[in-house]
Amino acid sequence: MLPSLLEAKKRTNNEVKNYKYTRCNDYNNIGINKKYYIKTYGCQMNVHDSENIKALLEEMSFSETDSMEDADLIILNTCAIRENAHNKVFGFLGRVKHLKETKPDIITGICGCMAQEENVVSEIKNKYKWVDIVFGTHNLSELPRILNDSIKNNKQEIEVLSIEGDIIEDIPVKRDSKYKAWVNIMYGCDKFCTYCIVPYTRGKQRSRNPKDIIREVEKLVQDGYKEVTLLGQNVNAYGKDLDLNYYMGDLLKDVAETGIARVRFVTSHPWDFTDDMINIIKEYDNVMPYIHLPLQSGSDRILKLMGRRYTKESYLELFNKLKTIPNVSITTDIIVGFPGETEEDFEETLDVVNKCKYDSAFTFIFSPRDGTPAAKMKDDVTLTTKNERLQRLNELVNKYASLNNQKYLNKIVDVLIEDRSNKDGCLMGYTDTMKLVNVKCDDSYLGKLVKVKITDIKTWSLDGELAE
Repeated sequence: MLPSLLEAKKRTNNEVKNYKYTRCNDYNNIGINKKYYIKTYGCQMNVHDSENIKALLEEMSFSETDSMEDADLIILNTCAIRENAHNKVFGFLGRVKHLKETKPDIITGICGCMAQEENVVSEIKNKYKWVDIVFGTHNLSELPRILNDSIKNNKQEIEVLSIEGDIIEDIPVKRDSKYKAWVNIMYGCDKFCTYCIVPYTRGKQRSRNPKDIIREVEKLVQDGYKEVTLLGQNVNAYGKDLDLNYYMGDLLKDVAETGIARVRFVTSHPWDFTDDMINIIKEYDNVMPYIHLPLQSGSDRILKLMGRRYTKESYLELFNKLKTIPNVSITTDIIVGFPGETEEDFEETLDVVNKCKYDSAFTFIFSPRDGTPAAKMKDDVTLTTKNERLQRLNELVNKYASLNNQKYLNKIVDVLIEDRSNKDGCLMGYTDTMKLVNVKCDDSYLGKLVKVKITDIKTWSLDGELAE
């Protein structure tokens, strides 16, 4: 079953179906005495998908290894957002092929957003016949059956659905952390920004029932989790596809009232950010004052070509509203070198950065995605110009990131300690405003929310010591 971008683009008024995941015990013993290795690329939703994949494999009796060389099963969970991600995956496949030459019984699989792309799957089918299984974003829960079929039939199994998508509840999950958790609140996207492949790879916008989300968060609270991040391609649009008169502001309020210590959400589209959401963030101390608000470009002309449906003026108006949230931290995404971008257009982007002084930004050179409208636009910006603009933008972003961090020096902040740091003698965690902090403390503080005095400032991180 091969993917089709044409089919994936279709949107109908068909009702979204909700299913409950049902475990099939026929596959319980496939992984006995076998190990799996997962390589994950891309966004937080991909990371969470890998948590589901791990749990499905462990239901089949596989055990996890962090060494590809020790694995009996290798799965690449892929991202399609930029060409660089494609190149990394195919580069990694070269390493897997080399390993398979010495261990021919290794099972290999590709899933995620790249698996939803026609040209990618065609290449895998024709040039990577040694890849055993390919499955997409819509049928992740079918992994046990697909894997079993490949082993039983001793042939490549490709099963990718190009559909609008449904919702499958209660897929098992093996979370990477004991303290913070990803929670999907919706799937897919209907925005169809001209450069973006996500509406094709993830299907139409479909929101989970609020009762199912709250039930999941309440269980996390019972299990001792301190933080949840609500996930969606465009979380602000949550509920617009439901006939419940219940939207993102309502969900934020109800999640906050579960009593969990910290609530975050990503990613926000400026188009759907409401005053109600802003008021809820202000009202509830456990809704973190951190907003990721992609700009993409500061030029109205380029924004229109991108299909973003807001203007520079309306973006800045929203930004200024968000700045009324006490102690708020705002980050963004910016694309440089979009087809037709002039120096004047780029200067408009720099102007927004100078006005907003973001805490940080993810910056990228435009990457054409096959099948999107932008891929057909005349790309008349030279690579030299793109690189030069990216460098200028990054210098500005770095300046404001450093300046924003300076205000934390000698301040006492709350930090959720979540893991060991790369810095000797330290653990690491994040402030409410999503600042990475290396803290001098021992492992007994893992999973605790502690007061930390900031003692040193870096551009992308802070150093601190316990203040208690």
